[in-house]
Amino acid sequence: MYATGFERPTATRPSPSSMLRDAGGTYLANGLIGLIFAASGPVAVILAAGAAGDLTTAQLTSWIFGVFVLNGILTVVASWVYQVPLGFAWTIPGTVLVGSALAHLRWAEVVGAFLLTGLLIVLVGLTGRVRQAMSAIPMPIVMGMVAGVFLQFGLDIVGAVGADPWVAVPIVVAFFALQCHRTVSRRVPPIIGAFVVGAIAVVATGSFHIDAPASSIVAVPVFTVPEFTVRAAMELVVPLAITVIVVQNGQGVAVLRGAGHHPPVNVITVASGLWSALAASVGAISSCLTGPTNALLVAGGRRDRHYIAALTFGVLAIAIGVFAPVFVTLMQAMPSAFIATVGGLALLGALQGAFRGAFGSRFTMGALVTFLVSVSDLTVLNIGSAFWGLVAGMAVSWVVERDDFRADDPA
Repeated sequence: MYATGFERPTATRPSPSSMLRDAGGTYLANGLIGLIFAASGPVAVILAAGAAGDLTTAQLTSWIFGVFVLNGILTVVASWVYQVPLGFAWTIPGTVLVGSALAHLRWAEVVGAFLLTGLLIVLVGLTGRVRQAMSAIPMPIVMGMVAGVFLQFGLDIVGAVGADPWVAVPIVVAFFALQCHRTVSRRVPPIIGAFVVGAIAVVATGSFHIDAPASSIVAVPVFTVPEFTVRAAMELVVPLAITVIVVQNGQGVAVLRGAGHHPPVNVITVASGLWSALAASVGAISSCLTGPTNALLVAGGRRDRHYIAALTFGVLAIAIGVFAPVFVTLMQAMPSAFIATVGGLALLGALQGAFRGAFGSRFTMGALVTFLVSVSDLTVLNIGSAFWGLVAGMAVSWVVERDDFRADDPA
């Protein structure tokens, strides 16, 4: 590691031949599922936020172009350089925050806040102290936050079964049936089988509906001149930066560490800031290392080959962004039960691991409080519940679990 705190990449980069050797069905499927997840619910959040601000179709298409193409490029480059799965996307809680802000802020003001947020994240990352700050939070408390955030994806499976059983039930049955026999599950990864069965169920039930064809095939970025105002900066910049650095990147780092990887935390922060500023130029929200997406990328297979899933995710994301108008039309045609069930099942292993990490031995009360607050819809100062879960869990552990802090002290 450099003296400034920035992590060195690996001495060698994967060659085309080694990437072909490392490629396999599990990793390609994980990358595909990660993309499907990122391109379904999160895109719906963008569309909802855009509707709140009366954004034009061109502005929305440019937003989606930015979050897919730019983050896809960053994912491919970072994952190849470090040979670690580093799936970059965009902040979903931040998008929700922007949606509410668009009720009283002009779009140019929001774009200005996006740019300022990126610059602030870069400044924080350049201190080289992000890794130390994250390490100060005990892992059980971090995993309590991850469990709280991921819990909803598990509950969405149950909701989908109740709302659309003809689509959801075959997916669930196929997923667990394929896990009954290890030989079969090695040949046909359960999530692949579930995806195929789900696609068949969607076709069989006639649930695929295209309401209106795409107006164009290729996305055309729209460059918005940013407007810098105090009210937009006060409402959005600090909350967005906290969401990216602490909540989103914190989740992503925790998920990757839980899978045995060593993500370059300081580099991730600087890259998130630079890409957030770049994304702002086309009206796209801040970039980050997301927890759910990376959990899908490391959902199965060998650790040293997980980067293939990230490369797959990145390449597909670029393609999706280029053809954003067509993609949005197709995703809106899929039933929500399909997306919720496949994405939720793919995250079950990560959710199980988060519970084990949170309630294994130490800091269990702090982890429990973190989990409960993270599950809630608490929002204070326009900052979501995952951040306040960390704050509450740390406070409770500091009061009632002082012995655990002393045992965790390297000195």
